[in-house]
This record gives sequence, C-alpha cells and structure tokens, in this order.
Amino acid sequence: MKELTSEERILRTLKREDVDRVPTFEWFIDKKVMHAIHPGLSLEEFCYRVDLDAICVDCDYKNERLEDGNIRDEWGMIKQDSGQAHAFPVDGPIRTMKDVEQYTPPNPYKPERYRSIERAVEQHAGKKALILHLNDVFSIPSRLMPFEYFMMLLIDEPETIKVLVDISVDVNLKMAEEAVKRGIRIIYTGDDYAYKSGPMISPVQFRDVFYPGLKRVMQGYKDLGLLVLKHTDGNIMPIIDMIVDSGIDCLDPIDPIAGMDLAYIKKNYGNRIALKGNVDCAHTLTFKSVEETTEETKRCLAIGMEGGGFILSSSNSIHSGVKPENYTAMLNTVKEYGRYV
Repeated sequence: MKELTSEERILRTLKREDVDRVPTFEWFIDKKVMHAIHPGLSLEEFCYRVDLDAICVDCDYKNERLEDGNIRDEWGMIKQDSGQAHAFPVDGPIRTMKDVEQYTPPNPYKPERYRSIERAVEQHAGKKALILHLNDVFSIPSRLMPFEYFMMLLIDEPETIKVLVDISVDVNLKMAEEAVKRGIRIIYTGDDYAYKSGPMISPVQFRDVFYPGLKRVMQGYKDLGLLVLKHTDGNIMPIIDMIVDSGIDCLDPIDPIAGMDLAYIKKNYGNRIALKGNVDCAHTLTFKSVEETTEETKRCLAIGMEGGGFILSSSNSIHSGVKPENYTAMLNTVKEYGRYV
C-alpha cells in the first residue's frame, strides 16, 4: 500500500479499512512535555514534527471571569481554574424545571463560534485529520448544576434531566451542522460516564434517561456524514453495549486503570467499531521506564492491530506528569512496530 496522508489514515481506520500503519494522536498534550521534546513549537508545529495524525479543535466560546476568580462559560457553567488544561465545574444555573424553562443555551449560529475551525481547515485540511470536540448527553446536563443536585434530580425528577439531555443534543447537532459546512468530517464527544469502579449512574438510569438521547445525537451526527469517536474514562462495562449500539465509530480509551481489558473489547466489539488507546498515562507514561513504556506500547499494538481499526494513544492524554522520554518512546514504538506493510 502507498503511504497514506494522516487524514486518509485516520478516516480509513475509523471505517476499519486497510491502512499502511497504525495512526496516533492525543486529545491533549501538555506544553511542558511538548517543549521538553521540541522546545518552542506550537501544538500544530509539534504535531507535524512528531508525525501525529490528527489535530483536535474546539468551537469558540467566551468565558467570563467572576469576582471570586471562577469562570462562567456561555452555557452558564461555573468552573474553578485548576491550573491544568480543564477547569473544574462547581456550579451552574439549573436547580428546577422552572430554571430549565427559562434557560437559554449558547447560540449555535454565531459565526465567531467557528473561527478556530475555519483556521484549522484552511491550514491543515488534506494533511492532518481535523477532529472537532463536541458533546453528547452527559457532560452538559451534569455540569449545569452542582453534581449532587444533578444526582438528586436524576432520582427525584428525571424528566428535568431528560429535557437538559434534549437541549444538549439539539445544540450540539446544530453546531455539528455548522462545522460540516466548514469542512469538518470527524468529531469526538468527551462526555465521561464512569468512575474506575463503574458508571456514575446505574445502567437502568442510563437506559431510561440518557440512552434515547445518545442514539439520537449519534444518528444525527451520522446523518451529517460525520465519523464519531466516543471518549469516556472509567469502567463502562455495565453500559458498553448501549454505547456501542448507539452508533459510534470508535471507542476511547479502554481505560486500563479502571480494569478495562483491551483484548476483551477488541475480541467482542472490534468487528463493529474501531478502538483508540491505551498506553497507561497514569502509571506507565508517568512513572515507569522507557523500556517498560516500549513494551506496553508493543503489547497494545499486538492486541489492537489485528484486523485493523486501531489508533494507538495514551489512556487519556499527555498530561503534565508524563515523562517526555516515555512519550517519545511510545511514538517511536508505534512508528517501528505499527506498520501493516
């Protein structure tokens, strides 16, 4: 097979078609790690220098800095600056159904919402796969209020949560439609459903409250011609069939610290979806040696490559604690051992 472009490699992998080698990319790469490997490069420059296959982009939102130092975004979510890539959600505008009825979500038709997407398409289309971060059914409803309120409403007033799920689905589908007009072909949804011990909610609650919306949003994305990667950390085994049946193209990251077994998922679901993962970024990439990182990467490749449909990556992201030499070893290993021809 001829050498594919990064965009071709990702698109074909998500469709579980033949490729020249296993693609690799990350949702997030910490600047400290990136600059230790190649000082002074931007994220885009780094992606080209180390031959990552995708660049992830977001819609543009305005944030308001509050007097207490917290941040309020356009969804009305109030977040605490953690000093890391993601702020920690602490509050929001919803407590009751009356609040929901008076709630106005972000306008999906604002032209400035898509400036970053337009720049990325202009600079990278045809060279790198561009993957847009959107949401599905859990993150937005659960972050429009303190999490304990969310859990209480889920038990006492599930219809209120269902309305919020529908709002999330509607707005994200409209943003997806706008993104497709601007050249986006792939999205990922980052809503986490589980802890290490299991789902945050019961499988019955997931099926009754969230699964109808999950099927609707995934079908809506597919109707727009999009390929969809579904990200969720944690032990999702009690709800994995619903996730796969919703219509996703790829599951990420098959969380090893939650006991998720890449070999089991590959055997039982690899004929239906692609997989992305799962070199342990909590332990291996952070604390172990280059040699141990290389061996774990080779094990992941040996499991994931069979039959295609595999993207090699960390088990979540290249966070600030990752050893630069271990990330480099992971990249070198996938380039050496991840070729199909």
